[in-house]
Amino acid sequence: MFGSTFKLIVPERGGRLYWQGQVEINLSRIKERLHTLKIEYPDDYPSQPAEAYILRPSIYSKKHQYVDGQLCLFNPKDGEGYGWNPSRSTAVTVASWAVQWIYAYYTWRATGTWPGVEETIGNDVS
Repeated sequence: MFGSTFKLIVPERGGRLYWQGQVEINLSRIKERLHTLKIEYPDDYPSQPAEAYILRPSIYSKKHQYVDGQLCLFNPKDGEGYGWNPSRSTAVTVASWAVQWIYAYYTWRATGTWPGVEETIGNDVS
């Protein structure tokens, strides 16, 4: 499915299997249009979803990204009908979500609003 865009990387010494490749983001207002993604398989895949990271350019968002750089692509509370479904979802699914995340990130940077529905955490209901 990835064609020549992504390559499967098999680490030699017990590391995790992952795909790495570049996607071009079609936005004229950004400096670097090519983004390098890493889609990494966790040890308990497919029970847990593959993880997505942006390796280049350096991007970090306080919204929808973990401290280690992993992208937050869906809310697990939404269930298998919306988020990760071990019987249907693949690394291609996660790569597609990562590209959507990148566009949402640049929308947020330009407008101050992250597109889509966001969950309220804690007592903050505004």
